[in-house]
Amino acid sequence: MNKNSFLIIAGPCVLEDFDTAFQIAQTLKDLTAQFGFDYIFKASFDKANRTSLYSYRGPGLEKGLEMLAEIKETLQVRITTDVHECWQVQPVSEVVDVIQIPAFLCRQTDLLVLAGKTGKIVNVKKGQFLSPWDTKYIVEKVRAGSANEVWLTERGTCFGYRNLVVDFRGLPVMKEYADRVIFDATHSVQLPGGAEGKSGGERQFVPYLIRAAVAVGVDGIFMEVHPNPDKALCDGPNSLPLSELKKVFNEIKALLSALKNV
Repeated sequence: MNKNSFLIIAGPCVLEDFDTAFQIAQTLKDLTAQFGFDYIFKASFDKANRTSLYSYRGPGLEKGLEMLAEIKETLQVRITTDVHECWQVQPVSEVVDVIQIPAFLCRQTDLLVLAGKTGKIVNVKKGQFLSPWDTKYIVEKVRAGSANEVWLTERGTCFGYRNLVVDFRGLPVMKEYADRVIFDATHSVQLPGGAEGKSGGERQFVPYLIRAAVAVGVDGIFMEVHPNPDKALCDGPNSLPLSELKKVFNEIKALLSALKNV
């Protein structure tokens, strides 16, 4: 992985079916290659923190890892997925290149230490309830193992009911602690629990937040994407359509070029 290349972590929120996941991964691999970005495919085998008991969670660990492994091998792309419990860490580490810790679990000491012990890169989503200064202790926990690198991902902070706000001052703060800081552009426009038993979202603001994060100097962008977000089984309201990615990538590229002259 080239540390000098801008990183895109993207994919569907959850694995729905193999063909959809493969289409998304193929599209993103081709597009990121055109722009010279590093790429990691992201999708969850289980969304254990859905708002409602009746929401779709995913295919589960065994089937999900089979799908991820096939995408990785066929397309020759790097993979990441989240773990929710300690027993999932080892089997997941055998497939993925980056282990992701969900925001709600970012302070779970045993989970963080165990993920670090795999020797993989560990990407921790900063909790919506956490200050950027407190992420120092998250990084310490992961580094108590033998993690290759520790990344932190900003995904917005909850300052009130059913809304997230991004404080861009936190990005340089987190860069003091982590090997890389990533900006989650799609979860940052989420409206948690704001759509009658599921989360809403305002995807129209995603490109604006991406521009701001790139200008601040993040190492990469995380985003959830889908061919038809309105039909997505999870996080559709805050996911970007695949058809909009080329325009977004053009804007990222232009900003990166401008920053080189600053």
